[in-house]
Amino acid sequence: MITPVVRRISECFVKPHGLTEVSNETCHLTHWDISLLSMHYIQKGLLFKKPETHVDQHDFIQNLLEKLKHSLSLTLSHFYPLSGRLVTHKTQNPPSYAIFIDCNNSDGVRFIHATLDVTISDILSPVDTPSIFHSFFDHHKAVNHDGHTMPLLSIQVTELVDGVFIGCSMNHSVGDGTSYWNFFNTWSQIFQAQSQGQEYDVPILHQPIHNRWFPNNCSPPINLPFKHHDEFINRFEAPFLRERIFHFSAESIAKLKAKANSESKSNTTKISSFQSLSALVWRSIIRACSLPYEQRTSFRLTANNRSRMEPPLPHEYFGNSVNNLSAETTVGELLENDLGWAAWKLHLAVTRHNDKEVMQSIQEWLQCPVIRKICQPLEPYLVLISSSPRFNMYGNEFGMGKAVAVRSGYANKFDGKVTSYPGREGGGSIDLEICLLPHIMSSLESDMDFMNAVSVINVPSV
Repeated sequence: MITPVVRRISECFVKPHGLTEVSNETCHLTHWDISLLSMHYIQKGLLFKKPETHVDQHDFIQNLLEKLKHSLSLTLSHFYPLSGRLVTHKTQNPPSYAIFIDCNNSDGVRFIHATLDVTISDILSPVDTPSIFHSFFDHHKAVNHDGHTMPLLSIQVTELVDGVFIGCSMNHSVGDGTSYWNFFNTWSQIFQAQSQGQEYDVPILHQPIHNRWFPNNCSPPINLPFKHHDEFINRFEAPFLRERIFHFSAESIAKLKAKANSESKSNTTKISSFQSLSALVWRSIIRACSLPYEQRTSFRLTANNRSRMEPPLPHEYFGNSVNNLSAETTVGELLENDLGWAAWKLHLAVTRHNDKEVMQSIQEWLQCPVIRKICQPLEPYLVLISSSPRFNMYGNEFGMGKAVAVRSGYANKFDGKVTSYPGREGGGSIDLEICLLPHIMSSLESDMDFMNAVSVINVPSV
């Protein structure tokens, strides 16, 4: 059987519409941004069904591409750092090493049109997520430091037999998931306004704020203790992993939440739905690993710092503002105790994360800068969950109705990595994309405690 191959048809560069002076500025990177230079780009995308129309398919896709490029140009006038490039400035006397975004001196954002001769059913019906999705994104295996020579944002529109996938690769040192989805949401909003005849001056729901935040004792640019990027850049090759989407309905999650709260030693109502689901995932994956009971294990989840800071950063703050929260225990304690015990540990990690903890982590980093690296294992027997079901993913429309599915690329995946998405039907449902070594995934699929909580995905008819 011949495996279909993604074919690139064309590519061009898109620049912000009508920007002159504003885009000439330098955007300094914060410690949050710099710490991600050795991580991969963010790669997320939306799969749409082609509308049933009498318009010629070639005319449809050409019209769609032109509308996407024009609305992208308008969107970039609000998100102008994405059209720039990274620049390193080094001096010997006095010694300095600083990295920033040059918002002007670049070709802009890469825009790719590609095709693949498969149907939506071909790529959504398999139990595992097919690796062909990795080909739906530009910047395959690129790390954020590559933004010195590669675009900070690249859009790939892949045309299927009956669908269209819009894949977006954004440099993670430029922005986090909140920033990423604000860009995507704004692009969708401008596209829809354009389709309704409103070309320019579209009122933006969440106007991005580009003033990067630095603590009082830190003036940009941040001087790094390096002489060459080889000192802090690491390129990670993931082992062969199985990737699978597990769907949890709002009803199933409500049952987990009730169970976790009733089982916790405080007999509380404070444990959230997401903490309950995370506890289930942590216990189930570690059980599938068949580890010695004295082995230590940890669970990490990414937390948005914006609302936790004093004063809080606006939701529209464009950049990175996330920390990894961690809970740790032994395998024996995790598995001998119940769901509520594990969920309470995660709850405590979340509630402890406040302005004081954020500021302490910043000061520690400034005293000893650390560039995070993807490596396997990051820590022995770590489960890490990223992204958020709170992000508005299915609200993005580009003239083809509601997306059929959300999928990701190769980036930042390793054994034990979990990515969370809102379920397509909404209402508090959640999809988890879990990446595991094949034998561990097989054990997880045989875990009845876990699989009983998993719901059937209602894929829309295609």
